Amino acid sequence: MGPLDFVFVALVALLVLLIAVVLIRTAAFRPKESIHADGEPVEFDRDATIERLRALVRCRTVSYHDKSLESEAEFEKLIDSLPTLYPHVFEVCTLTRMDDRALLFHWKGKGDGQPAVFMAHYDVVPVDEAKWKKPPFEAILEDGVIWGRGTLDTKATFNGVLSAADHLIERGFTPEADVYFAFSGGEEINGKGAVHIVDYFEKSGITPAMVVDEGGAVVENVFPGVKKPCALIGIAEKGMMDVSYTVKTNGGHASAPKPHTPVGLLSAACCRMENDPFPAHLTPPVAKMFDTLGRHSTFVYRMVFSNLWLFSGVLDLICRKSGGDLNAMMRTTVAFTQMQGSPAPNVLPTEASMVSNMRLNPADTVEGALSRIRCTVKDERVEVGLLQGTNPSRISTTDCPAWNKITSSVAATWGDVIVSPYLMVQCSDSRHWGRISDRVYRFSAMDLTGEERATIHGNNERIRVDCACRTVEFYIRLMGKC
Repeated sequence: MGPLDFVFVALVALLVLLIAVVLIRTAAFRPKESIHADGEPVEFDRDATIERLRALVRCRTVSYHDKSLESEAEFEKLIDSLPTLYPHVFEVCTLTRMDDRALLFHWKGKGDGQPAVFMAHYDVVPVDEAKWKKPPFEAILEDGVIWGRGTLDTKATFNGVLSAADHLIERGFTPEADVYFAFSGGEEINGKGAVHIVDYFEKSGITPAMVVDEGGAVVENVFPGVKKPCALIGIAEKGMMDVSYTVKTNGGHASAPKPHTPVGLLSAACCRMENDPFPAHLTPPVAKMFDTLGRHSTFVYRMVFSNLWLFSGVLDLICRKSGGDLNAMMRTTVAFTQMQGSPAPNVLPTEASMVSNMRLNPADTVEGALSRIRCTVKDERVEVGLLQGTNPSRISTTDCPAWNKITSSVAATWGDVIVSPYLMVQCSDSRHWGRISDRVYRFSAMDLTGEERATIHGNNERIRVDCACRTVEFYIRLMGKC
């Protein structure tokens, strides 16, 4: 056998070995043991639950950066209604009001263990009422569906927390350790309400055993090859930054432009950014999601996710070409959202600008991302500036009793679902709790279709009655473990 023959045989042997390793790892990449769904059936006053939610939705608690557009009376109307809607909560819990519409309820437990914190926000985003099929603030109940702004984001959660507590208190239940309900009235505008509450905990030396806020949900068809419903619980969230790009010139008449106008320079910068996306990073939240959901996928996808050491490039290519949630979880994303130029069509602008909204992967930072943008743009005529930015949140652990309580409550409420950690690509108030806890979880406790999820911050937001009731059921189960 000559040298070339030996090399050929060696290469074939290595290829066979590689294929064998891939197939063995794929065959072993099977679903893990199911989560134990403990607990008896939960019965509560479902009609009262729905009427409470409708009352909350009728309050026009719309938050704006421009405070002159807000109706403080509507926020007070909601707060004033709470003792009537949740009378048993007010019998045993103390309510502390803080600046920036922060509400903190304290439910005293039997012992002095670390407390649980359940969060929600009661402000909502503005609406374009003319484009709604039903009035957004009348909470119309029709064919088992409640229509209204905030039904999903997040008055259903707000109602779920307080309705669950009201039910348990009425039944004589007292938690083993303290429980807090932390509500913000300005989450949609990045208000400081949640910050004030975390400041209170930090100054008081209180470390929560568990913090639960909005985030993931029970969803279908969100992961390649997986057909079963998936309950996604966020264990971290991406950072966010807004970046400005500005070109300044002397302006002039549009009839005699230079080879590159300000808008043209910005467009070129935009194309360079979009054609050179941030590198992919397989961070712990996403790795755990792949390890959980990938095991339930089809053979080809199981082969990819069980052998990312070999197929990471293929996965990256799929993400880059398809975009969407999977791509967003793998890398820092850049979305150009605004552009402004001349006030007249025949005048070259003296200043043109555009803005990109970015969501930072946990492996990136605001400072590092800004540096990479400048290197990618590579044009001194384009001024790059930071408008605002927050780094990614702390990553929470899944190896603790808090995680087990949440997952078992999910399984008991929704039955045969796959419960998985994931990386939340949106921002929430829960990120502020990372400075005092690594047990912060993002789960909105709802089962939602793709169509329903699309109404969040959009037109015709609505929630099914049975979905709103399961939210309460979930919190009854979870609080019962506290």
